[in-house]
Amino acid sequence: MLDHMLALSMLQPSVYVFVYGTLKPGELAYDKICRPQVLTVDAAAVPGRLYHLPQGYPAITTEPGWVQGYRLGFPDATILTVLDEFEDCYPNRPEDSLYHRVAETVLTPDRHPLGTAWLYRMAPERVRQLQGRWLPQGCWSASRLS
Repeated sequence: MLDHMLALSMLQPSVYVFVYGTLKPGELAYDKICRPQVLTVDAAAVPGRLYHLPQGYPAITTEPGWVQGYRLGFPDATILTVLDEFEDCYPNRPEDSLYHRVAETVLTPDRHPLGTAWLYRMAPERVRQLQGRWLPQGCWSASRLS
């Protein structure tokens, strides 16, 4: 295990993902899904509007606003298959997807470009169907909502 962690620490990320909900460090899914492969963690922000869904997780839309989260760096694109499944994202069947994976520019919290990352957005119509509650502060945490 130590050899695996040392090998990961020597790699440079080739894939970045912006996370803002259950996949963030300190949230439920991070340890299980992200931590075993993550190489870098940077505080980040993206344009959009953040909602809490009654199902217990958040969603970002393209509506005006800012969302706080983290840009996670991974060694390769295999993480996207895992995350697509976790997020109910089917790139070949967008009509069946809960979220849509898009590549966007991610910024530092003080709005300086950090680079491009994948992120999972939800259509505003779907958020309304699921009765999402807008979080104007742009930050989600399961512990603050329970």
